[in-house]
Amino acid sequence: MFPLDSTIVTLTSKLLWGLGYHQVKLFSGLDLLTSSPDGILIHFGQGHDSKYGDETIAATPENGCSIMDRGFASLARIKTLQAQKDRFFLLRIRNNVKLEMLDDGQFLIGTGADQVTGRVVVFSDLETRSEFRLVTNLPTTGEQAISNEEISEFYRLRWQIELFWKFLKMHLKLDRLITKNPNGIEIQIYTCLIAYVILQLVSIPKEFGEKALDKLRYLQAFMRENISYVHWLRNIVFLH
Repeated sequence: MFPLDSTIVTLTSKLLWGLGYHQVKLFSGLDLLTSSPDGILIHFGQGHDSKYGDETIAATPENGCSIMDRGFASLARIKTLQAQKDRFFLLRIRNNVKLEMLDDGQFLIGTGADQVTGRVVVFSDLETRSEFRLVTNLPTTGEQAISNEEISEFYRLRWQIELFWKFLKMHLKLDRLITKNPNGIEIQIYTCLIAYVILQLVSIPKEFGEKALDKLRYLQAFMRENISYVHWLRNIVFLH
């Protein structure tokens, strides 16, 4: 599974505002098998997510399933995704999009000349009283058939990328920019992403935990005790 999303880094520099950049958007996917980000795109300026993210979607592994929230939803994108033969998708659409059920169980999605036909799964969250409408090309028949219940569970896995953004902002300090030019901002973003990947690769004693935050705290404490980077780098064990 490959959940996709974007996060916004707010710009506070008057210099960047002068260049016409009001925000920075970071698009990325997260491979749930490896916990590694991929399909990274940094966009300066404003614009709806549905206009961007093609590189992120293209990074979906072969036979993998990209899980997208409403920010990526458009009828044109659904058509493009349906044309892919070696990848699957699961895309949430807005509740005000017109749906018309056809005789074969498929749905006519949207209105006018841009209408598309596809499989739509609808489920509700009773706790939040929210309805979720998901368009997908996951199969309904054969050995690889995916049930509606499984699709709803797949969509819940998308929350992992929200935890990924939270970790970047809260623990790797991506919530604040430390530079005032686009090149420096890109360096800061990629530095945070590299640090996140390193935390996935590093192995620490099990009694300290296995989560990325556990590893980060362990390394912070370890580096305080071992001032020389040469010495502590020798002691870190990377997974192969």
